[in-house]
Amino acid sequence: MKIERIETFLVPPRWLFCRVETSDGVVGWGEPVVEGRAEVVRAAVDVLAEYLIGQDPLQIERHWQVLTKGGFYRGGPVLSSAVAGLDQALWDLAGQVYGAPVAALLGGRVRDRVRVYAWVGGDEPSAISETVAAQVEAGMTAVKMNASGKVQPSPSVAEINDIVSRLAAARAVLGDDRDVAIDLHGRVGVAAARRILHAVEDLHPLFVEEPVLPEQMAHLAEVVATSSVPVALGERLFHRSEFLAPLNAGVAVVQPDVSHAGGISELRRIAVLADAHGALLAPHCPLGPISLAASLQVSFATPNLLIQEQSRGIHYNVNSDLTSYVVDPGPFTWVDGHAVWNPRPGLGITVDETAVRAADRTGHAWRNPVWTHADGSFAEW
Repeated sequence: MKIERIETFLVPPRWLFCRVETSDGVVGWGEPVVEGRAEVVRAAVDVLAEYLIGQDPLQIERHWQVLTKGGFYRGGPVLSSAVAGLDQALWDLAGQVYGAPVAALLGGRVRDRVRVYAWVGGDEPSAISETVAAQVEAGMTAVKMNASGKVQPSPSVAEINDIVSRLAAARAVLGDDRDVAIDLHGRVGVAAARRILHAVEDLHPLFVEEPVLPEQMAHLAEVVATSSVPVALGERLFHRSEFLAPLNAGVAVVQPDVSHAGGISELRRIAVLADAHGALLAPHCPLGPISLAASLQVSFATPNLLIQEQSRGIHYNVNSDLTSYVVDPGPFTWVDGHAVWNPRPGLGITVDETAVRAADRTGHAWRNPVWTHADGSFAEW
């Protein structure tokens, strides 16, 4: 059995899918994408496909080594995401061949269900009480929201109070039995991050995500030491070596993305590294159904899992959602805020190939917003 064909599909609202087919007709699917740069990743997949065509698809680790190290220039979000999608597809293929879920190939599941959280509030968080209440009504036990919209690197007292007020509104609806996390998105400076962590401490967020930008990692330890609030990050880190500094700085939760950080193979290794540092895994996954299916396979097989992100109903998903491109939405039906074990082989989903090919004919050119402050200077989104 050899890899015979590799195709990519630009799928609304902002996703890129890849399809790997073997000479025996077995097909595996992956989701290689950088949000806002899908076309660039598509080109990278085409280049990497030159190596994979004609290879044995079951030699996953051998291929991962070549795909990530075979070029003199390595890493970065585009290449790592291209590798990630191809890696997902190869694991999906392997599961089809062996007749087993990917989690079984990773050593077996360590839990029967995976807790998931829902997004509320949007880019400019609003109507918090109402949207959180709707998620509670739907059975969710955890939500996450942006801490703020556009905010100054050194926020005013009013801006910090707005962050606290939003979190308090969510906590009032959730009570003490459910959880809320907030995402700072690297929008504030180091000093402001310390102030915000201290300000929200009494509201006990599940975690505060990305309080500083990846390029400010040298100051992460002082931010972590500011309060007892768990600090989470990792969606903009792409290799296990990049997680060493934040783990040594004391982050409590790592958030690699299975579509960015080298796929299932590397996500698993990052989880093991985090476990050795006493940190928990909360995979980043605001993307499509293939990415989530791949992420869930790792989550079911990972002992130090905290919670899984998922994008059903997220504010980015306009006109298309998690279930738009799968034959059976069952794997993405949450029961009491959890994904239940799915025994189907591979990634556990059946992609609606007709819908995917039709969507690709329309394609998309999604770009993230570019924000500016009142004085015209660049603002972090």
